[in-house]
Amino acid sequence: MPSSSLSITEGRPSPLGSTRSYGGNVNFAVVAPRADAVDLCLFWNDMEPGEESARVRMTGNSFGVWHVAIEGLPDRCRYGYRVQGPWKPEEGLFFNHHKLLLDPYAKLIDGKSLHHNSMRCRRSDGRMDKTDSGPFAPRGVIVDPYPFDWEDTRRPNIPMTDCVFYEAHIKGFSYLNPELPEDLRGTYAGLAHESSIQYLKELGITSVQLLPVHQHLDDGFLLDRGLINYWGYNTLGFFAPEYRFSATNDPITEFKEMVRTFHREGMEVILDVVYNHTCETGVDGPTCLFRGFDNAAYYRTMSGDPATYDDVTGCGNSVDISQRDAMKLVLDSLRYWVTEMGVDGFRFDLAATLGRDSKEFTNDAAFFRAVHQDPILSEVKMIAEPWDIGLGGYQQGNFPVIWKELNGKYRDCVRQFWRGDPLVVGEFATRVTGSADLFAHNGRSPESSLNMITSHDGFTLHDLVSYNQKHNEANGELNRDGDSHNISYNHGVEGSTDDPVVNEMRKRQIRNFLTTLICSQGVPFITAGDERLRTQQGNNNGYCQDSELSWINWDRDDPEAEAMYRFVRRLIAFRRENPSLRKSRFFTGNKMNNTGLADVSWLNIRGRIKENADWSVEKSGAFGMMIHREASFRRKPLSGFILFFFNARQEEVKFHFPEKPNFRWECIIDTLDAEGKPTLETAKPGQKVHVSARSMQIWRELG
Repeated sequence: MPSSSLSITEGRPSPLGSTRSYGGNVNFAVVAPRADAVDLCLFWNDMEPGEESARVRMTGNSFGVWHVAIEGLPDRCRYGYRVQGPWKPEEGLFFNHHKLLLDPYAKLIDGKSLHHNSMRCRRSDGRMDKTDSGPFAPRGVIVDPYPFDWEDTRRPNIPMTDCVFYEAHIKGFSYLNPELPEDLRGTYAGLAHESSIQYLKELGITSVQLLPVHQHLDDGFLLDRGLINYWGYNTLGFFAPEYRFSATNDPITEFKEMVRTFHREGMEVILDVVYNHTCETGVDGPTCLFRGFDNAAYYRTMSGDPATYDDVTGCGNSVDISQRDAMKLVLDSLRYWVTEMGVDGFRFDLAATLGRDSKEFTNDAAFFRAVHQDPILSEVKMIAEPWDIGLGGYQQGNFPVIWKELNGKYRDCVRQFWRGDPLVVGEFATRVTGSADLFAHNGRSPESSLNMITSHDGFTLHDLVSYNQKHNEANGELNRDGDSHNISYNHGVEGSTDDPVVNEMRKRQIRNFLTTLICSQGVPFITAGDERLRTQQGNNNGYCQDSELSWINWDRDDPEAEAMYRFVRRLIAFRRENPSLRKSRFFTGNKMNNTGLADVSWLNIRGRIKENADWSVEKSGAFGMMIHREASFRRKPLSGFILFFFNARQEEVKFHFPEKPNFRWECIIDTLDAEGKPTLETAKPGQKVHVSARSMQIWRELG
């Protein structure tokens, strides 16, 4: 198609991005407030890599938004921008027309995106790099407007108290599953396959949280090592679903079909999103996005030194969401994924960065206020990873009222307790009852706490009980990457072993962790594969490992993995059946009118209520906790008193059942058994029960 056949007009400044009307006209609009000129580069043939089919100077400029409209473009035409302006690093300006830039509002990107040296911002001497990046830079694809049929499915809107989160990677979850057709493994369609859905539903998962699905750029240093950015925390396209996860050449439709399937089955899709930084890293990194349109309008820079980034993320740059254009892009992106792509909420990576209107974090930041009043975003789940590496970056418990938070203090304390560390029993009691010390101060409830033992970032649960040290040599960074503070314990042998005693203790500890997690007040957050004993062989930073090291092993003939799966399924069913484990209010310690007992009671091993002094003078690691339903609840099956015996000691402990209440008790879970089945089924008031070393039991009243 010759460029002379195109009909070009000035176009409109809104909406941003490329928008094809039903009549065939395509409007392009992009923000570049300090640019001198913007050229639209069009590609519709593949005869030569990077050869432009046409270049159009954008003549419309409305308050920093450049725009043009073109009629006659072919379907799936690709495009990018070249921006002319001052190269003044001392003022934070890095305009460079030699670099092809991706539209920040691109809804689709042409294939997987890889770093190339031609994208670099500047040379080693600090001067502008004049290498043309056109043949290698990622390009947007014009998307045709057509409605998607959601088939009357609706957002499940599951109350947080009823949620069980499952953190999964699109590829890693299904890539090795033999029950899926090969062409669907590791894709959006693979996650939506009936085998995947059945597995998740039988397990009891309500909400699948996906590691980043925004299109990302693979880092140059990883490509040089033969690796890629597997996790995807290197965002390039804030509106575009990652192309490499699609089984077809239409990732938008495939993603929507996946969401539609989950909603039909009553499950939610939550996205892990990275708005705190981009793939452009530091000023020596690639120029393919914000830096080329207007560096100073998108990134945080040092006061008095605009040429240097104020990096509070540790990723080379930090998006300055307090700036108008950056804020608009993030809010527009979030709304797009809710309204157009159908998702149910977001987990924000390094969310403290989004609360920095200036140097310091504030929970009254402009972004939080914008979300709070937004009629769309305020109605979906908003979850913070409540820290970054900047000044005052650890903000656990300090996010606004509608936000939920991943609870890192829960993770650390529960690990310490089951490792047998001293002086943590009091905090452990606080954590398993919802962390009121973190969330009650501003009117929030236990559901504000997403309780986790593991996540993608760190040891798997299997490795947490198998390694004292990280083993990240495969990453090619001399084992210097990844956190060294893991609060793990290998139980006498580093890594795999044939010792049956060590292996049995490790699996028992995994059952202890999972039982504590799923039965704590708050919302359980499970890492995909932990229920199948997934190992990364001691690697606690698998961000670059697109291999069997990171993928879930679906060997259904592995009796230990299958037993652990059944154990977790049983635990989640127990949680679902017992409202007492899913309270919407914190325990008060006050006596309940119908029994004369407190809503939560702490017991020593003799079955007596613990006094304040007991927490410090008694030998730590073993105690009981008794909870019961709120007085306002109508009695439901399995909703009465529940009694927990925790024993993190290295020896067996004889617990006494309390004399009051005068109930008989039925054992539900005993972590000594591979599937949690009890050895002693019933007990009477005052009776003794043996709780094995490093194990726990859960009992319910029989009346």
